[in-house]
Amino acid sequence: MAKIERIREVPTRLLDADYLRERAEAGWKLVAIEWQRPVEGGEGEARGLVEEIPFGLRVAEDCSRLEEDPTEKEILVLMMDLIVDDYPLSKVAEELNRRRFRTRQGASWSVVTVFNMLPRLIEVGPRIFSSDEWAERRRRLLRVSDGSAASDRRLM
Repeated sequence: MAKIERIREVPTRLLDADYLRERAEAGWKLVAIEWQRPVEGGEGEARGLVEEIPFGLRVAEDCSRLEEDPTEKEILVLMMDLIVDDYPLSKVAEELNRRRFRTRQGASWSVVTVFNMLPRLIEVGPRIFSSDEWAERRRRLLRVSDGSAASDRRLM
């Protein structure tokens, strides 16, 4: 089965025929439209449990579970890598932006948005640290600390 890429856009202009044609010519297929509007008394009323999907995960195509989002996982691993290397959050944000990663809202990373990801990094830390990718990183670091592969350092 072919891999499907999905994006969620917050429109900055009306969805006119030109815009829809541009997206279609770029290979996108319109699969849903979500509308919202304010309702009276809606602020105080409980609407059931509404929870944001944790960063690094997405709703599976069958809508029955959450699955790993490869791009967001890459962002989390990079953040963890830089933080473990003792880079300040400002440098972490700079590196994410340099690599053209964006937040879920499509914005550039800042010190604040990176800081707000720290609880999520704590949650996924054990999974990241036990991954094969992280084991390879540790082997690379050990070689660097032994002085045998100083040229392996690739970040910044």
